[in-house]
Amino acid sequence: MRVDRIRLEGFRNYAQADAAFDPCANIVAGANAQGKTNLLEAVWLLTGCRSFRARQDRELIGFGRELARVEAELFAGGRTQRVELSMRAGQRRQFVRNGVKTRPSEMTGLLHAVLFCPEDLNLLRAGPAVRRQFLDTMICQLIPAAKPLYQEFARLYESKSRILRDWREKPSLLELLDEYSQAMARASAGVIRYRASCALRLAELAAPIHREFSGGAEELTVQYQTVSSVTDPTAPLQRVYEDVMEHQRSHRQAEIAAGACLTGAHKDDLQIFINGHPARAFASQGQTRTAALSLKLAERELHQLKTGEWPVLLLDDVLSELDAQRQEYVLNRVRGGQMLLTCCGGEEISRRIGGRVLRIEEGRIS
Repeated sequence: MRVDRIRLEGFRNYAQADAAFDPCANIVAGANAQGKTNLLEAVWLLTGCRSFRARQDRELIGFGRELARVEAELFAGGRTQRVELSMRAGQRRQFVRNGVKTRPSEMTGLLHAVLFCPEDLNLLRAGPAVRRQFLDTMICQLIPAAKPLYQEFARLYESKSRILRDWREKPSLLELLDEYSQAMARASAGVIRYRASCALRLAELAAPIHREFSGGAEELTVQYQTVSSVTDPTAPLQRVYEDVMEHQRSHRQAEIAAGACLTGAHKDDLQIFINGHPARAFASQGQTRTAALSLKLAERELHQLKTGEWPVLLLDDVLSELDAQRQEYVLNRVRGGQMLLTCCGGEEISRRIGGRVLRIEEGRIS
């Protein structure tokens, strides 16, 4: 699985750009604020996922332009494919795959990619929402059929939240509460099972990676936490649903009083420990970076185990805060698939791992 070529038009600071990629290592080099991360962002969008930086697609369109376009030649699904993504302000993004207009949801799972950027340190530092998003993005790439379930859960959560928020002004809304609670519990059960299975495999893969990464000094533990009444989040769907409903029934009056959803998959968390201590409270800067990278490298291996192919690995400014020994570990660990790595100076890294150096200057690629 790889990206062979990409063409950008009106995307971020790229007026017109064209780049061919090496099937293995690509070092994206240049000074700050030249467009290195923008290039990785364009590749990431080809997965069908949302931007990892922009809230809305109009932020991806260059200043003074009405249209942004990303065209690419991919090798995915055992064959060469051509994909075009176009974005206009106020409109939904449009995909064309091999000359046929395609819904964005159908792009999910075509190209698999794993991204590490400085914001991923929030996997350890920030609240549960960041870790849920990490799990859910991974799951929807690995299992595209899961995406409609997540969309259904989001719709039900919004509807139930509106009922609980507005019932005092319109008491008749409470007549709908139990119906939405039941539907949301069933969707929650599905989401919980996906997350629990993914978290279990991620924990198994991340622990030895982190142990090697830290020179044997640290043990990384990852635990999935969900609704307290769920005794086994990997149990059959009906069993998980019944457990969620038990929690829902016991919290019904509390939800009405609080005017908010207090039970469901939106409360889940991925707890991370280093040497038995909660990483969010006790991890140092170096430990945080090492643990976050270990999780991402484990995610990469999970993609390979699931699909039989290495995903495209996007590493944004990953080496700058690592000592020489840990840099060497990362560069050796990521061999075997295609990688795009951003840095300020690329020649030294190219001498160590080979590949192609793409130099970026003011939105131009050479």
